[in-house]
Amino acid sequence: MIEILLEDNHCLAVNKPAGMLSQGDSTGDPSVVDEVRAYLKSAYAKPGNVYVGLVHRLDRPTSGVVLLARTSKGAARLSEQFRDGSVEKTYLAVVEGDWPDDLGEWEDWLLKDEATNVVSTVPPGRPGAQRARVAYRVVDRRAGRITLELRPTTGRGHQLRVQLASRGLPIVGDRKYGAVSKLTALDGRPRIALHARELRFKHPTRPDFLAIEASLPADWPGAGRSGSR
Repeated sequence: MIEILLEDNHCLAVNKPAGMLSQGDSTGDPSVVDEVRAYLKSAYAKPGNVYVGLVHRLDRPTSGVVLLARTSKGAARLSEQFRDGSVEKTYLAVVEGDWPDDLGEWEDWLLKDEATNVVSTVPPGRPGAQRARVAYRVVDRRAGRITLELRPTTGRGHQLRVQLASRGLPIVGDRKYGAVSKLTALDGRPRIALHARELRFKHPTRPDFLAIEASLPADWPGAGRSGSR
């Protein structure tokens, strides 16, 4: 069973393993939504269909915190937080190459090629392009790789993978965006060294804010372990 990080009447957070889909697709492979729905049906002896709302996604080769809703009210309110950028997201990434600065912020304009599902950086103002921003901090340097803490303030598809690769810092294992190295998930599928470490958000029905953290998985490359907290 997938690791559950938070569970209450309105929301549920899990630590998604790399290689697992966030939501089912045409492959029919298991997904986070499938796993959570099966868990809820079993744990609470619920007959029929069980509501599970996916309010954001992680790419298949990425691990870490995925937040879901157990009610439609929860889904609507959590989704709104992701849309308006009020959810604080922290990632860890191990990348090939090096970077001279220990911290800073990057801004790019990204455009997706729908035919190839590849995202690239383009000049500002290109039709269809979306602005992407991320703050970064170097937490480890060793053996031709660096570990970065990343705090994106936008949520574009493949955003971190593209922003890093465009600066000569492809994520370890990310052959799609120029990495030389390969990395394998626990299930034998390819993974990349990108982990959604923490989410901070407002509870959908209470005034308190929550911080949900996902531990690094066993298939995380050794160069990144000093980046754990």
